[in-house]
Amino acid sequence: MLNFLNICSKTRKSWVLLIFTVVILELIALYLQHIVLIKPCVLCVYQRCALCGIGIAGLIGTIAPFTPLRFFSIPIWIYSAWKGLLLAKEYTDIQLHPSPFFMCDLFVQFPHWLPLNKWWPSMFDADGDCAGYKWYFLSLEISQWMLIIFANYLIIAILVSLSQIIDLKKWNNK
Repeated sequence: MLNFLNICSKTRKSWVLLIFTVVILELIALYLQHIVLIKPCVLCVYQRCALCGIGIAGLIGTIAPFTPLRFFSIPIWIYSAWKGLLLAKEYTDIQLHPSPFFMCDLFVQFPHWLPLNKWWPSMFDADGDCAGYKWYFLSLEISQWMLIIFANYLIIAILVSLSQIIDLKKWNNK
């Protein structure tokens, strides 16, 4: 399997597939926000940023997947998936164990040099409540789906990373 992932990481198609999954998830989020009228909370917006980080990793990997440039995209992918997983876990905890002392922020906080909520408010501005249940699909809430999605992104990213590190010739001869 690691050999397969190593080969895939050197093809443009696999990086484009990563970007495609991120775009689909972002489009679903925008559909739920603007068509279904579910207001995103702060943690939803931060998870969108983590997805954008995975998309950026995919773009870097797409540029030249057969060169060492992909080694720069894999840590970005791992970091973004890890941060997304932590945010999804926090969001799920808030929903499953509501408490007036354990809530998300009221406003998004981006660095002053990157005010995404001011540049693109329709995507990165939050006015929803984290504790409220918003939408279910196959008996799981959005936060629980995002936990599964980010866990899968992280597992795949770690396996791809391992496939780059492990000497596959020695591994396959054993």
